Amino acid sequence: MGEMSLFALAGQYRQLAEKLASADFDAQTVADTIEASGLTDALQEKAQGVELVARAAEVHVPAIDAEIARLQALKAHRQKIAAGLREYVRAQMEVAGIERIECPLFDLKLKKNPPAVEVLDDRQVPAGYWVTPDPKPVEARIDKKAVAAALKKGEDVPGCRLVQATRLEVA
Repeated sequence: MGEMSLFALAGQYRQLAEKLASADFDAQTVADTIEASGLTDALQEKAQGVELVARAAEVHVPAIDAEIARLQALKAHRQKIAAGLREYVRAQMEVAGIERIECPLFDLKLKKNPPAVEVLDDRQVPAGYWVTPDPKPVEARIDKKAVAAALKKGEDVPGCRLVQATRLEVA
């Protein structure tokens, strides 16, 4: 019985229990018969073995988590370097007044971002341009979409202005 799988042992245990339950035995006789079969001990032994294998499989999880964290940090660092280099190219193209650089492998183009609201002094922004987030009102914030719409219509919103930034597009 020691070489049987936990699945097979559980199946035999279930068959024996069903067979004894369908017979006309008292509870003590059923319990004694199941115990005498050795299936209970074999199931417990096999389950303990399976748990030990599961624990062995988990032994390397902390090292894997540490490696994932290391790789995520490396990825973030590499992305920051790439973003900084692209920002450098964008800024220098802007300074030089160059809007497009064509290369054999890619093109570099300066593109205008959609206008964004820059809040210069939030104490000057009228209450109608503030929103309180739902569901729990923690702190009111400025509704930049409403401010942008008002500024685009030519309305004056104290404490705000529209700014036009650029971004570098690599195609």
